[in-house]
Amino acid sequence: MSYGDVQVLWDVSFEVREGEILVLVGANGAGKSSTLKTISGLQRASSGKITFDGTDLTHMPAEKIIGQGVVHVPEGRRLFNEMTVEENLIMGALHGEAKKQRSQTMEECYELFPRLKERRSQLAGTLSGGEQQMLAVARGLMSKPKLLMLDEPSLGLAPVLVQDIFDIVKSVNKQGITVLLVEQNVQSTLTFCDRAYVLENGRIVLSGTGKELLHNEHVRSAYLGI
Repeated sequence: MSYGDVQVLWDVSFEVREGEILVLVGANGAGKSSTLKTISGLQRASSGKITFDGTDLTHMPAEKIIGQGVVHVPEGRRLFNEMTVEENLIMGALHGEAKKQRSQTMEECYELFPRLKERRSQLAGTLSGGEQQMLAVARGLMSKPKLLMLDEPSLGLAPVLVQDIFDIVKSVNKQGITVLLVEQNVQSTLTFCDRAYVLENGRIVLSGTGKELLHNEHVRSAYLGI
């Protein structure tokens, strides 16, 4: 994948298995966000192929990729700040089956995030950072994902809230949703993920279970400061 003439990913090949939490580990600029954007159709792969559940996504428009059940919650939340919590949730369910099941899914989101239910009429821009991240995840869930891709969900949050976000990720996964997670909080994510890939300078250099990578000398030195 390239930005203009600048290539940022080289021969990146990996699989996400149904029902798991998979983590992409890497430093800033390693290509993690670019990988998610390529899968979700926000950027185009210059070569290679992306498939999901037997369907070729490589040249599919982003709005149709969402309809396949691949949902991307980008870094920085990207909420509609002048809209209410509930209006933001509605914006996550504008297509196909998600639209038909909007009311039911919204109640499920309010059950998972009771704080959002309390603030359903509040403008998104007035929420706290943690609440905004909850809303970003909930809006993604409104699209009825089979695969939920989360880009740095703990970024900018106070340490006390980071574990809350990770607990939400685990809860979402327990509902049967496969999760692809990009996260710089390496120690915590490797503790609870099923598998992980390490991305460096646009290339995958390591892979294994979370436990295996927690004990890998290169990971410990480069990302855990051990």
